[in-house]
Parts: sequence; structure tokens; C-alpha cells
Amino acid sequence: MADALDVAIVGYGPVGQTLAVLLGQRGWRVGVFEKQPAAYPLPRAVHFDHEVARILQAAGLGDELPALTEPADTYEWRNAGGDTLLVISSRGLGVSGWPEANMFAQPELERALDRRVRALPSVTVHRGAEVVGLQPGLEGATLALAAGGEAAARWVVGCDGANSFVRRHVGSTVTDLGFFYDWLIVDVVCREPRTWTPINLQMCDPQRPTTLVSGGPGRRRWEFMRLPGEDLADLSNEATAWRLLAPWGLTPSNATLERHAVYTFQARWVDEWRRGRLLLAGDAAHQMPPFAGQGMCSGIRDAANLAWKLDLVLRERAPESILDTYASERTVQVRAMVEFSIALGRVICVADPAEAAARDAAMIAAARDRGPTPPLPAPSLGPGLLADDPLAGHLCVQGQVVHARRRGLFDDVVGRGFTLLSPAGDPLSRLNPELAAFFASLGGIAAQVAPGGPVGDVHGHYARWFGDQGVGVVLQRPDFHVFGTAPTIDGTADLVAKLSDALG
Repeated sequence: MADALDVAIVGYGPVGQTLAVLLGQRGWRVGVFEKQPAAYPLPRAVHFDHEVARILQAAGLGDELPALTEPADTYEWRNAGGDTLLVISSRGLGVSGWPEANMFAQPELERALDRRVRALPSVTVHRGAEVVGLQPGLEGATLALAAGGEAAARWVVGCDGANSFVRRHVGSTVTDLGFFYDWLIVDVVCREPRTWTPINLQMCDPQRPTTLVSGGPGRRRWEFMRLPGEDLADLSNEATAWRLLAPWGLTPSNATLERHAVYTFQARWVDEWRRGRLLLAGDAAHQMPPFAGQGMCSGIRDAANLAWKLDLVLRERAPESILDTYASERTVQVRAMVEFSIALGRVICVADPAEAAARDAAMIAAARDRGPTPPLPAPSLGPGLLADDPLAGHLCVQGQVVHARRRGLFDDVVGRGFTLLSPAGDPLSRLNPELAAFFASLGGIAAQVAPGGPVGDVHGHYARWFGDQGVGVVLQRPDFHVFGTAPTIDGTADLVAKLSDALG
């Protein structure tokens, strides 16, 4: 397939956009095929976490994110009487160097990602280009377009949503946990500035479970659960949306109804993420209820995991078999996120007053004893391209550093990719010439990060992380997860040798 694209991406939502940027920045010829002629203009996802912020930083949006987002420091759950059931309180910056919870408007994020995609000369976007045929082969696949014509690609990634066309050709079975609830989603733009305290609120009222959260700067999102026996057509009516918003003082005179639509929440994932040269990512591979705010986050994590592995395969630095670790690593994490979202939903979606009263009594007592709860960390990756290490598969640290008269987040100041970090010295000095050459062939970087060191640890972020973890050196993967660690910097050579073995 001499004239083939390196990668064809089907679907141009945030997951397809992020994957296109991460591959295009590495110089690969990418074609994106999106059946819709224009971007969807209305809000959908409204939250991403610190890890996804770091991935978007890697996609070149680091300078834009503060203006696109509203950090959320509190998510409070209350019952019908206004009693506090649970307070999830952010600690500020997460381990990735960004706020733990970031609220945003998806159309604005998609516009920013689109600008990044179109600035990359090796990436071409085809809108109004519906893929209607897919013929896999040993060296790639051929895509047939509804308007006529074909495109050949060495690899095809379906980022084409819950009704994925590519998934049909992968032929995977689906694990469906059978969690179905209808909710009315209402997005509002307030015409006058208003402070919402807490910024995110969950009303666990059996008469109408309701979610109130930021929709990004200047926007608010309400989600109203459909009650048993409630008419779907009536719930979908605009007048119903205004009626349900009225208790919060919102009327057509002081707010604009940006969107109102009923969605059915689902909980499922595919059992096979790859077949030959075809792969799945985002909603094509998994869907989950929104209660943990991890739907889009999980898709962007897919893109980050897949991009660097495709890069190694395309550069012939690793065999195609490493792409099997994409599914083995992501399935475990996605399943944990889906099950956690369902667990939250089972608490929220209670419409029986007696059941709600028992829930409230237990949660109020627990909240009184425990106090505010920090956000739960993302679960670690499943088995895959990782060393045998308790920290492997967990996120690695990013903080503010100063280096060569530049100050900022590590990835922007020093670089990203395979990264060796130690507070005790230069990790490269522990590598023999053969291992050093191997690490250099991967584009690896290394740094001593310490207060006053070659890479200055501005706020002690790294000192605390290394001290808390009890390690002396860490090898970080390009998707910011720990490959492995060693107790002292003298274990660097062993770490790099393990990476060489893992890449075959």
C-alpha cells in the first residue's frame, strides 16, 4: 500500500481530533473521515480531569485550557431536605499538574482541537465524508465513501461513536451491564453573571433526582431524571425544561435555553478492541453513565494510549503485537470507570421515598464522621506494556519546573515521550552505550528534577511524589503512565533494559 495513509480515523469528535493531533505531531499521514458536514454546535460532555488536561496539553492546547474551562473545587450531594450526603472536595492541582476537575463546553473544545488539527500539514480532514465500506487486508484497509471514491490506510481507527460503523467490521461482542435510565439534559446560558455555590450539586430527591453543574464559563447544565411512568414526549418538551428550571430562578427573561434533550444512559464496552488493522476508541468502544464525568475522558485516554503505540509500530521500533496491549490496558480501566459510574447512579437514581430515606440516614452519618472526600484517583491500567512494579500503570507526576531560563509545566519546558526522572542525579549517566542508544532511538529524555537542580522543582511537587512513593527513579511512558520504578537511581539501567525487552 505504497500510497496509503498511515492512519485513517473515522469520526471527528474530541477523541478522533485528539488522536489526529497526537499522530500528526509525530509526522504521520493521517486522513480523518467524518460523515457530518459541520461540527455539532451544542454542548455534550462538560467535564474532564487533570489527566485529560495533560493529554490536551500534549496536543498543544495548554495555553488555551484556562480560558476554556472553569475549575470545580466542590461537588456536593444533598437530599430533598437540603441535608449534606457527600462532599467531594478537590485538592486543587492533581498529580498531572492541572486542576482535578475542569468544566467546559464541548463545542469550544472541539473548535480549539480543530485548529490544532488543521495546523498540521500531514493531517487532512474530510467532512461530509461518510464511510460506507471497509475492506480489511493484511497490510491495511480500503475505505469506500458514500460520495464515491476510496481511501487506503495502513491502520484504521473507529472513533465514530456509539453507533460505530467500524465496530461492525471488527465484529466484537459487547458486554452490556443493563443500566438504562432516561434523563433530560438541559444546557443554559445565563444572561447575567451569577455565582453558584457549590459549583456542582447533586440533588438526591426521590421526587426528581437532579444534577446541577457548571457547563464551562458562563454556562450551566441541569440533568433531570425521568420518573417511573413519565411520558417521554412531555419530558422532551421545551415548556417542561423551563418548568423544571423555575425553582432555580431561571426564566426565558434571564437565560437562554441552549439545548434540551432526553438521553438514555448506558453502561457497556466491547470485548474486542482490535481486529487486524482495525481498532476502536471512544464511544465506539465503550459507553458509561455520566455520574463520574468520565465518558469523554475515557475516550481521550484511549487516544493517548493508542497514539504512541501506533507510532512505534509505524516506525518499526516495536512489533504489531504491542497493539494488543491497548485493549488489555484500557479494558480494565474502562470497566472500573463504568462500574464506578453505575455505583454512583444506583445512589442517585432512587425514586422510592422509603429507599431514599434509608440511603440518606446512612450517608448523613458517614459524611458527619468522614468529612469532605477527595476525588478518587483514576484506576490503574490493566496488564500490558508495563514492568512488574506496584506503581506501573499509575499516573506519573507533572509539576512546575525551571530549566534553561524557562519556567512552566515539565512537558512544555523539558519535553515529553519516554522519560526518565530522578531527584538524585542524571539517569542517563547510569546507562551503558547500548542502552543509551536504544533509549535515544525512542526519542527518550531524562532529567534530574530537584530544588535547585538542573531542572528546578519549583514547588517541591516532584520531591513530594518521589518521597511519597519511596522510589529513586521512574520511567514514564508517552501517555504519562509509569512503566516502572527503582528504589535508587542505580536501577535505571535495569528499567531501560526491561523496556527494551517489552518492546521486543
